[in-house]
Amino acid sequence: MIPTEDASARKREIEEKLKQEQETLSFIRESLEKSDQLTKGMVSILSSFESRLMQLENSIIPVHKQTENLQRLQENVDKTLSNMDHVISYYHVAKDTDKIIREGPAGRLDEYLACIAKIQKAVEYFQDNNPDSPELNTVKARFEKGKELLEAEFRSLLTRYSKPVPPVLILDAIGGDEDMEVQEEVTLEHLPEVVLQDIICISAWLVEYGRNQDFMNVYFQVRSSQLDRSIKGLKEHFRKNSATSAIHSPAVQTKRKETPTKKAPKRPGKDDVLDIEIDSYIHCISAFVKLAQSEYALLTEIIPEHHQKKTFDSLIQEALDNLMLEGDNIVSAARRAIMRHDYSAVLTIFPILRHLKQTKPDFDATLQGTAASTKNKLPALITSMETIGAKALEEFADSIKNDPDKEYNMPKDGTVHELTSNAILFLQQLLDFQETAGAMLASQESSSSASSYSSEFSRRLLSTYIYKVLGNLQLNLSNKAKVYEDPALRAIFLHNNYNYILKSLEKSELIQLVAVTVKKVESSYRELIELEIQNYQRSWLRVTEHLTERNIPDFQPGAKLKDKERQIIKDKFKGFNDGLEELCKIQKGWAVPDKEQRDAIRHAQKRVVSLTYKAFLQRCANISFTKNPEKYHRYSPEQVEDMIDRLFDTSA
Repeated sequence: MIPTEDASARKREIEEKLKQEQETLSFIRESLEKSDQLTKGMVSILSSFESRLMQLENSIIPVHKQTENLQRLQENVDKTLSNMDHVISYYHVAKDTDKIIREGPAGRLDEYLACIAKIQKAVEYFQDNNPDSPELNTVKARFEKGKELLEAEFRSLLTRYSKPVPPVLILDAIGGDEDMEVQEEVTLEHLPEVVLQDIICISAWLVEYGRNQDFMNVYFQVRSSQLDRSIKGLKEHFRKNSATSAIHSPAVQTKRKETPTKKAPKRPGKDDVLDIEIDSYIHCISAFVKLAQSEYALLTEIIPEHHQKKTFDSLIQEALDNLMLEGDNIVSAARRAIMRHDYSAVLTIFPILRHLKQTKPDFDATLQGTAASTKNKLPALITSMETIGAKALEEFADSIKNDPDKEYNMPKDGTVHELTSNAILFLQQLLDFQETAGAMLASQESSSSASSYSSEFSRRLLSTYIYKVLGNLQLNLSNKAKVYEDPALRAIFLHNNYNYILKSLEKSELIQLVAVTVKKVESSYRELIELEIQNYQRSWLRVTEHLTERNIPDFQPGAKLKDKERQIIKDKFKGFNDGLEELCKIQKGWAVPDKEQRDAIRHAQKRVVSLTYKAFLQRCANISFTKNPEKYHRYSPEQVEDMIDRLFDTSA
């Protein structure tokens, strides 16, 4: 049971809390009432504001719409006025542009093209809006006049500023200084830059708006003429400056693909004028390639892409045809030379053909895209030259074999025959053109291997050919030698010719070239030379045979000889003396041009004759066979040797 005091205290505490809660509740009620009053006031204000906004909107919107309509009407009026001005301007184009069109585009191309653009727009306007109006015909005529004057300006600029390329500049472009480690590329400027830009601008306009291709014909005609004149100018330069033209020779300029050789002597009867023509033609071929490449680069800036190849084809025709005609004339001249049996003249083809073949890759690349008839011109000329060259080689070999044995044409002194020197000289000339000559021979082969002949194949053919010529020469020389009645002179003649052939082979690369197919050529000629020396030495047997012991009686020194025995000794002395004098007299006029061979033959003959003569004199030293020994003992051994030393010496 809770005590009474505690219950009273608890009750007072609860009552106190209740009183506080009631006070809080009263405060909250008062706050809510105030909030409601504020809310009602705000709602009233907002409602009033909304009402006023609606009134303002209802007043402004009609004004705004009216203003917008007025602005639209103003814009329409402005556009109408602008269009009217624009349309009216088309009716004044003819008048406004008359002076500029009449005066032409020279010196003011940009202004002129802008003027034509106005005329073009007027034409388009009248065609679209008033095709029956007289103004259309007027502006059309003005447009055509403007186009005509642009075409005339194109022709004028191109003609006035297109000049032949100076020969010196062409030579710099195709040559250069071999001593320079880095070659500078020479740029050929055909037109001044300002003029070129005007021409490009006119060309672009004519293509896009002129709808006319006549200017392309004008272009190739003008540039074709300049290309041809440039090459002809180079040719004339060579004629006028033949003395200095060699410094630009393609044989020096181009990297030689041929095997280098020792320089062969000039061919018989070589014409310096012809050399100039050959050098000139070789340079003109190189010049054509370089100039054509430069022309194509220029053309690509001026002519539309789909017309470039055709225009280029037309542009190069005149110069190319002239070069090919000149090449055909060279072939014809070679053909006539063959008919005259002048085979040395055919050698003119070799440097030209070599250069054509070396140039062909650049030539083909330059002519890429041209007509087949254009691209085939150089290969046709090369084939023609190879054919005539091969014919010359074969006929030359036959001529060596069949050269007639004419007595009046034989050297009286037994020296080297003209046929031999000419044949060797011809073969030496081929050394400078080994690949060219080999390819000539290969081009005539019908075997399957020749269809794609290699350098080695053509080299073997050339080796076989040279051996054939040498064989024909040896056979002919052997026949020619029979013209000599004296066997000793016959032997000297063959010796001289065989020795000349061998020395010539050894001094050049001919010996190595022949060795490609025949290994023992050198030893074969040495055997022939030795054989002819032996044949020559037999001529001295009729001298030395008088000194042999045959028929000499066996006698004792100091013994008295019989008349018959004395006569035998006298006859031997007389036979020796007469034979010696006769041989020395005859053979002194013979020739052995090779000093080494001449000395060797003399030395061998001195040794044999001197030994035999000394032995004979020793046998007869103490024999009294005559009262006048000086009559028979005319020469001492030293005198005999001196006489032999003067053999083969026409100056002695």
